[in-house]
Amino acid sequence: MSYFVHLMLSWQWFFLLYFIAINCNYLMLNVLSYIHMRRYLDAQVLGDLPQAYNNFKPPISILAPAYNEASTIAASVRSLLQLTYHDYEVIVINDGSKDETLAVLQREFDLVPFPEAYWSRLPSKTVHGIWRSARHPNLRVIDKDNGGKADALNAGINAARCQLFCAVDADSILQRDSLQLIVQPFVEDAHTIAAGGTVRVVNGCKAAGGVLTFVGLPHKLLPKLQIVEYLRAFLFGRLGWSPLNAMLVISGAFGLFRRSSVIEVDGYRTDTVGEDMELVMRLHRWHRKRRLPYRIVFVPNPVCWTEVPETLRVLKNQRVRWQRGLSESLMMNLGLFFSLRGGWVGWLAFPIALLFEWFGPVIELAGYVFMVAGFWMGVVSLPIFLAFTLMAIVLGILISASALLLEEMSFHLYPHPRQIAILFLLAIAENFGYRQLTLLWRFSGLLHWLFGTKAQWGTMTRSASWHQRQP
Repeated sequence: MSYFVHLMLSWQWFFLLYFIAINCNYLMLNVLSYIHMRRYLDAQVLGDLPQAYNNFKPPISILAPAYNEASTIAASVRSLLQLTYHDYEVIVINDGSKDETLAVLQREFDLVPFPEAYWSRLPSKTVHGIWRSARHPNLRVIDKDNGGKADALNAGINAARCQLFCAVDADSILQRDSLQLIVQPFVEDAHTIAAGGTVRVVNGCKAAGGVLTFVGLPHKLLPKLQIVEYLRAFLFGRLGWSPLNAMLVISGAFGLFRRSSVIEVDGYRTDTVGEDMELVMRLHRWHRKRRLPYRIVFVPNPVCWTEVPETLRVLKNQRVRWQRGLSESLMMNLGLFFSLRGGWVGWLAFPIALLFEWFGPVIELAGYVFMVAGFWMGVVSLPIFLAFTLMAIVLGILISASALLLEEMSFHLYPHPRQIAILFLLAIAENFGYRQLTLLWRFSGLLHWLFGTKAQWGTMTRSASWHQRQP
């Protein structure tokens, strides 16, 4: 009996200390994010002055892989064509779409066949042809066999003409000053090889002619909850790591890369569903192993808007895929873990990702089950149970609410007090069921990776309710 009591006490303290550790990690990122945001906003005040050197910023190739995006592709491409940047090209890669994606592009942008030399520096599926717009000289479309997003990006890199390329999702809307903002780290420091921007939820907003015209909240609960998640993930999860040069992921929805650096590490891997995270980790590992100076940074401005799932089935598929991609990325780059030349990324960011993001769903779910069941059976004391609840629920609310506060202080995207009030209530409500549900999905993704289940992207159903067709 004594052994059983000691065992129960050990497990109580283990779960409690784990939740204390994970929340201390989040609080540390909160502090770093706040400090970095203050410095960034102070620098932006100077950046708002007339810029005489805009024309000296490097040209950029925008790569937009598209697979079955007929409902949104025209609006997204129009958005890309209206960016306020002096020199850029747009390359849409039709990755073997089975719907009318290519036909929509041909009709909306007057595409004509464009024979050109295609240098396959990175391997990709067969390219059937390259088209060019008769109305927009900087728009080209690559038509190729289906090979997945990573394969499509490799094909786009092969065709790109600029030293920097921007990888975006074809269903996203960029703000008009997006490229001006995200290219700044490359202008300020020649060692910058990659930069990521903030991604926001477009559900509930309105866009016309490829330009965002209204920022609002979605009608459905599920995408509203994801707004809070995105705020927390980008304003803390990435902004906090940036000043340490330890950011492990740049969202596939919006990221700017030095083309030569990506080619040097053999481009995107096609054997993982988390190609965006894996590439960033590989860039860290490759440069640190060779002791080469480099920077991978985060730009906190709200620059990219993307549609998020509106049904539980689609959201589950997404989260399972994300967790599997995380697992694959970490294992493919395990050499970064406590590497002698690993720096902050190898000695802090990577171990934290392993402990809290990769293995976290197992321990957190077990902690919830053990603490609730143990308290109900009388083997977990009331002080321990209350302390656990404080760590798991109250601090979770505090972290989400602080992300919302930082957003409101910095960018004030949601102008109406009612919108802020709704998001604040959701920051509370998500801790009672929604976060636990996403933990289950992440655990499922971990099992998919562990047992080698065939990776599938699933179908992302686009409502495109934010897209207002022009007459």
